[in-house]
Parts: sequence; structure tokens; C-alpha cells
Amino acid sequence: MIKKHEIYKTDNWNMMTVEVQGRYIILREISDQWGEDTHTFMSRPAMMAWVHGRFNKEAYKDNEEEYHKIIEAFKQV
Repeated sequence: MIKKHEIYKTDNWNMMTVEVQGRYIILREISDQWGEDTHTFMSRPAMMAWVHGRFNKEAYKDNEEEYHKIIEAFKQV
């Protein structure tokens, strides 16, 4: 069974989804700047390590609410 989570979506070109496929976690990041990027993780801790590197808290210092919303969405995966 595949469980799909939508982390955020601003439009059809700026979004991030996570699919849990058995023991694999597949993260797809689509952006109008870089196209589609896919990451495969073997565990939630590995995914969260990537998340904390990708979503630097300093980059969201003007919008901490959005930062916490994104991190919380990943924790629900």
C-alpha cells in the first residue's frame, strides 16, 4: 500500500509530496526553478536529517509559522 502525503503546494510547479512505499520513503520536489528532484530514503530519521538541511530555520526567520508547518507536515509522514 502506498501512502501519499502532500507537504506543501503553492501551484502546479512548486510543490513537494512524500510517498511511503513499504520501507522506502520517496520524496518528490517540483519547482519552477529546478524541475523535479526525487529523493529516496530508507528511514524516517534519514528523511528528517535531509529535511532539516533543506529547510534551514534561518531562511524562514521572517516566516517561522511556515517553517513549523512544513516540519510538522514531515513529522506526520
